[in-house]
Formats: sequence, C-alpha cells, structure tokens
Amino acid sequence: MTATVAVVGGGYGGITVAQALDDVADVVLIDPKDAFVHNVAALRAIVDPSWAEQMFMPYSGLLKRGRVVEDWVVSVEAHGVWLSSGGFMQADYIVIATGTSYPFPAKVGSHHAEAARRRIQATSEALYQAGHVLLLGAGPVGLELAGEISSAWPQKGVTVVDPAGEILSGTFMADFDPELSQRMRDMLHQQLMERGTRLLLGTAPDHSLPVPAGTLQTFTTTMRSGETVTADIWFRCHGRQPASRVLGRSLSMVRRHDDLIEVMPDLRLRGQRRVFAIGDVTATGALDTAVVAIEQAGVVADNIRFLLTGEGELGTYRPAQPVLSIPLGPTGGVTYIPDAGILDGDATAEIKGGDLFVGRYAAMFGLSG
Repeated sequence: MTATVAVVGGGYGGITVAQALDDVADVVLIDPKDAFVHNVAALRAIVDPSWAEQMFMPYSGLLKRGRVVEDWVVSVEAHGVWLSSGGFMQADYIVIATGTSYPFPAKVGSHHAEAARRRIQATSEALYQAGHVLLLGAGPVGLELAGEISSAWPQKGVTVVDPAGEILSGTFMADFDPELSQRMRDMLHQQLMERGTRLLLGTAPDHSLPVPAGTLQTFTTTMRSGETVTADIWFRCHGRQPASRVLGRSLSMVRRHDDLIEVMPDLRLRGQRRVFAIGDVTATGALDTAVVAIEQAGVVADNIRFLLTGEGELGTYRPAQPVLSIPLGPTGGVTYIPDAGILDGDATAEIKGGDLFVGRYAAMFGLSG
C-alpha cells in the first residue's frame, strides 16, 4: 500500500517537497488558498498591477498523481492532521511548511486570488495618487518596496524609517562577514540616496499612525528624534509571524517562545520519526528566503524517499553559504552569490529584478510564464 504524505502549506517549500515525492507516495498538499502565490513578485505588483496576473498560479498543474485540498489545517498531530472542515486526515508522513505571515503588501493576506488581485489593484491606484510614501522598516521588504516605488514613479517622495541605526539590521545579515555586510548596505544606501529616498534611521514614530496602513489620506507624524514626516500613504514593512500554531498538543513542545519550530539536523521534529518541518517556520538559523525553503524541501523529500524505499541514506540539512538578492525595482539592487561575490544593480536585474523568477515557478505548474 502506498504511503500517504501530507504537506501542510502550499508555499515555496511545500510545493517543492510535494512535487518531489509525487512519484513515490500519495501526496496530499493542504492549503486554504485557491492558488499558489508567488510572493517574490508581490511588491512589483503594487506598482504595476499587471504582475498580479502572473503571481497567482493554480495548484491544479502541480501534481500528476497527488491531490491538493483547499482547507485549513487546524491541528497537526503525530499521525495526521485535523481540518477546519471537521475531518481528520491520517498520514504516514507529515511535512509542516506553513511559513510565516507578513503585513500586506509583502504577502497578500487573502486566500482567494481574485480578491487579492482586487486589493492589489486598489492599493496601486491609491499609491499612484500619493505624493509621498512612508515605509516603516528598513529590512529587505522596506528597501525593495522603496526601490519599486522610486523606479515606477521617480518624482514620488519616499521616506523609510527604522529604529535601528542601519539598514538590514538585526539578525538578517548575521551569516555574512561583517565587512561584506557593510559593503552591501553601503551599495543599497547609495542607490537609494541617488533616487532621492529619505532614510530616517535610529528613530520611529512617536505615536501610532493616525490612518490605517495602505489608506490614501494625508497625515503628519512626529518621530522620536523630533523630525516630522508628512505622507499620503504608509505601509508596514516589518512584523513576520511564524505560522506554528497548527502544532497539536502532541507536538506543541517543539514550538519555541518565538513561535519557531525546533527541528533536528534531518529536519524532523524532536522525538518524531515521521513529522518534518521546513522553511521559515523552523529554527534552523538560516535566512528566511524562498531559496532556503526550497533547499530544505529537497532534504526532506530525499529523507522521506529513503524511509519509503530504503534507497540512499538519511541526510541532514546544512545551511549553504548564504545567497541574497535585494532588487530595487527592475534595474537596481544588490546581490551576493558566494562564487561570484557582490553584484551590482545591473547583475541583480539579470538574476532576479527582471522577471522575479516568474518563469521558473510557472514551469512547475505547467504554465507558460
């Protein structure tokens, strides 16, 4: 009898492990969305809504043998998952690939592609009318969104605010050599300055902003440093939240205080032989990127294949040298690849900034891209 593999979450890691095991198992991919969302293109779509037609890809083309269930998983236990529809799905192997939530527009929020497209279109229209944009957060999302806005509308004012004293602060750059990190920061800083982007670092709004994020309405806010910013629209570009609350009672002991899931080197949950977790919901210390989720999906797919067939051996996940690409619109940004070093905006455009990998993922779903 063919084993059942339940993959919880249809993001980058989930679709990769599901497709990789489709030939040896009864794969069931469970996700409440009605389409895969290529989040890498989300910030481009906010300034150019035509991208919203490319970033939603129907799950129907992903698997040849397996199936996709459009439902919420409310609880993952050691031998199966409980669905919001009330049923229990028994599984021989489980892969938790639930990822993280993040404020719009970095992640669209809606589980229905058409509703998400409408929200993107409405936000783009509001952004088009805004004379000045305030972005809270100078991490990858804040910088990329600043780059997209300044590329699409060079005359539009953009202010990026972050309480840290430098861009890309915190643990995000911890895996990089300090000198390398600073060079990348300097290159991004210089490109943003050349575009007229205002960076207010080491400060934050003194009070909650008076209008909801993404709403077209002029307001003025004062920073803790005493500076004032008048803007017509603002976006929150920080605040990721690991989606680990799906862990049931039998597995909850591996959820850390920061909501990340502890995994062993082979990406199984501690004490579990058949339950794995991948992607940015896990506490592996790797960068929270699609590249890492895909790498981990490969390890888990190989490990489950070994447990099913006895072919090969049980592998472990060892974080590769970090790869980072932060485009600033279609023509700018910075990329780091270990074998190539730091690459400028032109190279970043060739690698990621041009089509944002849409073609690569469209091929996975049997689409033309």
